[in-house]
Amino acid sequence: MALLELPHSPGCLVCGRNNAHGMKLFLFVDEENGHVRCDFIPRAEHVGFEGLIHGGALATVIDEVMVWAATWKGKRFCLCGELTVRFRQSVHVGQSLIIMAQVDYSRPTLVETSARVIDSGNALIATANGKYVPVAPDQHKAFVATLLDEEATGRTLSILR
Repeated sequence: MALLELPHSPGCLVCGRNNAHGMKLFLFVDEENGHVRCDFIPRAEHVGFEGLIHGGALATVIDEVMVWAATWKGKRFCLCGELTVRFRQSVHVGQSLIIMAQVDYSRPTLVETSARVIDSGNALIATANGKYVPVAPDQHKAFVATLLDEEATGRTLSILR
């Protein structure tokens, strides 16, 4: 399995390193099968009820992982058209999570994805399905121009260009 780090834009809520309120997460794609993975340890600022992570915060990370799976499949950025999450267990501050996404079906105008969230003990936390719409070629080019060209992500960035 050859995992490649995916690029990021400075201000992204999930992966942007320059967003003061962002999660600053790293995402990786398996070059062989296109599966995308992200490790996430929720912090106190992600709570809904005291000590429990807000479902919307987790859904945001799930969306990011699935949009990257859809984007990688067609080498064109996609936007979320529909996102369904089934929460199976609560998540606590500091709980180590792994989010994994894959493309289940793809055609030129729609990419369908699925995701799983597990904890460090391999317990299933959530499942999700999403439908993603590829953007127009000029919009893709504009999105790619916002990505930072760094040594760790240079290969994936050049593939997306």
